[in-house]
Parts: sequence; structure tokens; C-alpha cells
Amino acid sequence: MQKKPLPIGIEFYKKIIDKSFYYVDKTLLVKDLLEKGGEVNLFTRPRRFGKTLALSMLRTFFEKEIDQDGIVIDNRHYFRGTKIEQAGRPYIAHMGQYPVISLSLKSAKQPDFTMAYESLVDEIIKEYNRHRYVLESGFLTELYREKYIGIMNHKVGPIAYAKSLAFLSECLKAYHQKNVIILLDEYDVPLENSYFRGFYDEMIDFIRSLFESALKTNDALEFAVVTGCLRISKESIFTGLNNLKMVSILDESFAEFFGFTPQEVQKTLDDYGIRDREEEVKQWYDGYLFGHTEVYNPWSVINYVEDIISQNTEYPKPYWSNTSSNSIVRELVDGADDSVKTEIEQLIAGGSVEKPVHEEITYGEMHKSQDNLWNFLFFTGYLKAVSRRFASDTIYLTLTLPNDEIRYIYRNTIREWFEERKKDYNPTAFYEGMRTGDCEKIEEFINHQLSGSISYFDSAENFYHGYLLGILGGIGGYQIYSNREQGNGRPDLALEPHNPRVPAIIIEIKRVQKFSQMEAGCEQALQQMEEKNYAAKLLDEGYKTIFQYGFCFCKKSCMVKFSELQ
Repeated sequence: MQKKPLPIGIEFYKKIIDKSFYYVDKTLLVKDLLEKGGEVNLFTRPRRFGKTLALSMLRTFFEKEIDQDGIVIDNRHYFRGTKIEQAGRPYIAHMGQYPVISLSLKSAKQPDFTMAYESLVDEIIKEYNRHRYVLESGFLTELYREKYIGIMNHKVGPIAYAKSLAFLSECLKAYHQKNVIILLDEYDVPLENSYFRGFYDEMIDFIRSLFESALKTNDALEFAVVTGCLRISKESIFTGLNNLKMVSILDESFAEFFGFTPQEVQKTLDDYGIRDREEEVKQWYDGYLFGHTEVYNPWSVINYVEDIISQNTEYPKPYWSNTSSNSIVRELVDGADDSVKTEIEQLIAGGSVEKPVHEEITYGEMHKSQDNLWNFLFFTGYLKAVSRRFASDTIYLTLTLPNDEIRYIYRNTIREWFEERKKDYNPTAFYEGMRTGDCEKIEEFINHQLSGSISYFDSAENFYHGYLLGILGGIGGYQIYSNREQGNGRPDLALEPHNPRVPAIIIEIKRVQKFSQMEAGCEQALQQMEEKNYAAKLLDEGYKTIFQYGFCFCKKSCMVKFSELQ
């Protein structure tokens, strides 16, 4: 049987069903909303965990959709055979019964406030156009018609747009004689973007006005669902909103509806004939805990399955790192003091850190304390909580990295940071030491660089190899070879000078677990060079002098020993 195509990047429920894409059934979200939901429900989940698709499904289910000719569109076939249909009549009775306002705020990711504001206005206008059938009815007064047309044609000012969702709710209620469901997607994208771009205050004023009128003082509201990554402080944006039900990744309710459960992943792998890959998928894309529910990253799982069955790759990839902003990880790394560097190293090595959790913070508070930054990392999916405790009115979380994909993001971010940091160091003394056999100068430069770094390399020799190769790339006057066969083996690095009267250089690298072993490591490196006659090729080519260096690393320390052949 032909397998269904996977919905890579498709966030519209109707399109998935119409085009027969593979769908992991999350329709019981409808049931839980009707049973457990509040008047305004805020769901915070990391990026690419199915929030937009969930809202699209909710709109398809609840909306009494009407085309521009006033004809009702029957959407019942989109839920045939789904879990919500099987849940029974009490829930199906709500299908197609409500006017729905659906608005995404992610288009506001713009370089300045004017462009961000206009992008939001464009989205509002699209929603007004979608419901323009109300203008053809006799349900609106002439004053309401004029105002509606003014908003739709961009003929009104900021105040009208700040209250536009509430006004649209009134118009829809007048037409349908039924309260309105409001769906707001990616509500925090304008806030995050404006914070990093420098117009946070202007944006938060507009978003607060938009939300207050739509969600706080709206008599036409049936219920609302709002999604985002971060649980922004009520004081900053949901001021006085007593009807708000917040559902974060700390909560058990609704936990299974964003992301894939282990059972759903197993079924997906079975459906595509790759169940033997389960352990690899678990290691790379599992590890999230929403409440106490184990969750996989759905975006990464779908992309992985697609690549494996299409034979695009044999190995897992960090799919999520290519779609999410890693600026928060970079913020942590950039501002890391010695204690934070140690904590990051512990996390990458598979350890944990304990931090107090603050569920309601703002972007403006991000830098008030390091704890706030840890909180941002947790709520946006870069950390997971493995345990929690309560002390002195504060919840403390024990945090680890969820999986190998997130570990890659940390390592990659730190690698980029470290490469930039290297540019701040003048390597002249290091080069002079290499040309003259001055081990003290060499050690001083390397130890100074490594002491200010964050270890992401698990003390692997290949990191130190790449590190030295990168520094030596600027030495000038040499051709550098890495792991090229010489004598009876392959030295880690060989530097052949363009001038045969200048000493050639051979480097062998060792890594040890204890500082007390470093001197022996250097001697072992020098002995290996002698035993395998690494210098033979260089002497045969006519170089008169060969400098042999034994480098030994232990964590962030380096020791160098030197011998000379003539």
C-alpha cells in the first residue's frame, strides 16, 4: 500500500486532509477544551510543536464557515473517522456552530515598529475580508457598516485597529446570533522580535490594547485560545484578565496535544516501515516533558522519517536548530560568568543544574538575573525539567538537556561564540613560540584562550586537533597538513615551510583525564613521533631542521614538550 506523504511545513488542517497527508490525530483537543478549558486559554509550547496546526484544526471544527455569497460550508467530512467524531454526540454537536476569528501574529517579525504594526494590520484586514459577508446582511447598522469598511480598507487609525478584534466580534455576533471563538497564534512573536530589535515598549502597548479589548471586555466572546512559546507576565500584556487559564509545559493538562507521544512515534515509524530506528529517534528527538507526559519534537520526527524513507540521509540531523531562533542560547553564552560556564559544561556532559522557576516574566526582565535567562531556555524547549521541589514559596527545577538535537544546538552556538572569541586574541606570541621552540609562550597563549571558553567538546582529541589547526591557519609561510601519512604513520599536524632553511614543524596531540598525567602525555607524543619516524619525509625533502611538539590537553589546560631534529 502506498504510504501517505508527510506534511513537512504544512500547518493547515484542511490541506492535510484534502491532500491525504499523514496526520497524527490530535482532534481530542476539542473535547478537552470543552470539558476543561477556560474562557481564555493560553497554551505555551516551544516552536514547531504543532500550535499553528492545532488552531487550524480548532477553526475547522468549530467555525460556521460562510463564503462570500453567504452560503454555509459543510466541514463535517474533515473529521470523519477522527477521534473527536468517535468521542460522540455531545462534542460533535459543537461542530460548525460558532463564528471564529483566527489571527496569526508571526508576520510581525519585522525590523522596526512601523513595519511590524502594518504587518499586524494587514492580518486584521485579511480577517475582516474573510468575514465580509456580514456587510451583505441587514444585521449591521449603517454606522457599523462604515466602521467595518473603514477598517477593511485601511482608512482608520491605530486606536480602531487596537480594538478591531472586539469590534469584529460584535459584528459576527450580530450576524450569527452566537458568541465568537477567537484563535490567536504566536502571540509572543511580536514581543520577542521587538525586544531584540529595540521597540519593545511600542509593540507591547499595541498588543496589550488589542488583547484587552478582545479578551477582557468582550461580551461577544464564547472562548479564546492563544498560543505562544513563552508565558509572558499577566501584568505586561494580560492586565486584569481574570478569565485567563494558562497552560505551560509545567502543566499536565492538555500535555499530549502538542508534540508526539511515544505511542504516536512508534505508530508513525511502524507506518513507514522504520521501527528499527526507534532508539535513534528517541535519543535525538525525545526527552521533553510536558507536565509528566513524555513528548517528542514533532517537527524533527516528521523530517527525520521523510529523509530516511527518501534515502536523503542515513543519519539523524538537527532539524529544529534550522527553524528556531537560538538567540536565547547565545544570550546565555555571551553573558556567562565562570559559574554559568561550569553549569553549561555540566549540561553538555549530560549533567543537570537546579534553578528557581518564574512562570511569568517579560522580555524586559531577561537580563535582570541569570535565573530569568534559564527560565526562558526552559520554557522555549532548550532545557527539560526532570524533577521539581518546593521551598520558601518557590518552585525549583532540576534541568537537563532533552536530547542530542538540543545538545548539538548548544555545542554549535558555543563553537560559533568560541570562534569569534579567538579573533580577540593576538596570536603573534604563539606563532613566535612555534617558530622558536618556546613552549612557555605556546602554553601561555593556549591556556589563556581555553580558560575563558565553555567546554562543548567532552575533552575529545578531535576538538583540540581542530582548535590548533584553526589557530595555525594564520601563521604564514607554511603549508599545513592534517593527518597526512608521513614515515610509518600519520602525525596530527605537519607544517612545511616555504623556505627550506626555516624549521619544519610536526605536532602530535594527546588528551588525558588527570592533570597529573599531562607531562607523561607529552612524552608519549614525542616518543610516538620518534618511533614512527614522522620526520623522515621532511628530512628527505631537504628540510634541515625539524621541530617536534608534543601537545597534551586536560580539560582547559595545555602542556607542551619540544624536541629538535637536525
